[in-house]
Amino acid sequence: MRGLYLCGVAGLWDFLRSKFPDLHLLDTVKKVADDLGVEVYLVGGYVRDLFLDRPCKDIDFMVVGDGVAAATQVYKQLGLQGRPVVYKNFGTASFSYKDLWIEFVGARKESYSRHSRNPHVEPGTLDDDLARRDFTVNSMAILLTGPDAGELVDKFGGLQHLMEKILVTPLEPVKTFDDDPLRMLRGIRFAVQLDFRIHPQVLESMKICRERLHIVAPERIGEELNKMLQSPRPAMAFKLMFNTGILEVIFPEMARLHGVEYQDGHGHKDNFFHTLDVLTRLRARTDNVWLLWSAVLHDIAKPRTKRYEPGHGWTFHGHEEVGARMVPGIFKKLGLPQNEKCQYVQKLVRLHLRPIVLTKDNITDSAIRRLIYEAGDDLEDLLMLCEADITSKNENKVRRYLNNYQLVRKKIEEVEARDRIRNFQPPVRGEEVMKMFNLAPCKTVGILKAAVKEAILDGIIPNEREAALQYLIKEARKLGLEPVSDP
Repeated sequence: MRGLYLCGVAGLWDFLRSKFPDLHLLDTVKKVADDLGVEVYLVGGYVRDLFLDRPCKDIDFMVVGDGVAAATQVYKQLGLQGRPVVYKNFGTASFSYKDLWIEFVGARKESYSRHSRNPHVEPGTLDDDLARRDFTVNSMAILLTGPDAGELVDKFGGLQHLMEKILVTPLEPVKTFDDDPLRMLRGIRFAVQLDFRIHPQVLESMKICRERLHIVAPERIGEELNKMLQSPRPAMAFKLMFNTGILEVIFPEMARLHGVEYQDGHGHKDNFFHTLDVLTRLRARTDNVWLLWSAVLHDIAKPRTKRYEPGHGWTFHGHEEVGARMVPGIFKKLGLPQNEKCQYVQKLVRLHLRPIVLTKDNITDSAIRRLIYEAGDDLEDLLMLCEADITSKNENKVRRYLNNYQLVRKKIEEVEARDRIRNFQPPVRGEEVMKMFNLAPCKTVGILKAAVKEAILDGIIPNEREAALQYLIKEARKLGLEPVSDP
């Protein structure tokens, strides 16, 4: 026996075929395996999601033998052009087929060094391969070949744990996490994606092994955090990381939001749990991962800007600007992109206090114009973040602020329809200014362009070309310039 667990072989085979996304692929794999005389199993997340009736586009086949050779033959039999992507050191080959991502791996056993999560790989048995996996629910396999096709291999009780909705490691958890510390983040991610509990011993082992996360590449950490944010329960993921000490290791800036300080009987709110409340409220409205990052980071600078003012209480002046400046460093440390996604999050963090001011009765059109101009196409996302940021326990206060935001939205629509400020383009270009006043590229050109822009945003002139030209001439004369030609 090889630890086989029979689960209605014929019934499971029929169930698998009824759910499998492409029977031509399944039959091709079975035929190639029979031709090569090797056993092939469906393994890992696809088997787990099959029993959970969750869609899964990543399909892993494990071959007791040469996985690369089997993948190459399947690839040819499917009539695909080129060749699979092969990683010889790991004995794996992968390729895309229709809308699926397919991976073949030879059964293997692994050993690890202290300084890398990349394993030393050598051929192994079916049991070796299943034992090396992260959690028992991912350590099940379904045999696809021979007369026993449809047999479930469940050496570690994964099916029972699946029914109990609990995450357990197939081997001793400290060993599992010490070998590959990324498994700790994967476990937390699975818990919030699948709504599973993590076994207490597994949680305790995460606390013991958390420092091992220092050897994990930042990009892998960022990838897991993104998946947690897009899960149904992102706040629970951060609570689990905080309670196990993992957050302090990988993202200490967020861990430092936790706690309440008192002075002269005055305390501030716990900004860690406030952030999680904002994240929860925003996740209910969107799965835009970068907008969700803005929720995580909107108050990230409060520990740095916290001050106590006698007679007034705790303040966090400038935390929005300091927080925006922190975003690129945090993104880099977590392996997140240093491109327009980072700039988008920076913008929302920097502007997240601005709309709340607009809820006051005496707000000017100028302030509305400036918000529209600075937020641009991200204005709706900014308003969603700000509405999620209303987390008072006073329901009447929350309702009042949300109603005020509806008035702000109406005011924005009115001003935008009239003044066309969003994605503002100056009515007069720099080249036209230079031609009109016979100027070479210089600081004066920028000063004149900025004067026209400010006049439009302040409502001094309408956002129209003729009005802009007249105002431009007026401002140029203040600098001793006269137009020498039409623009």
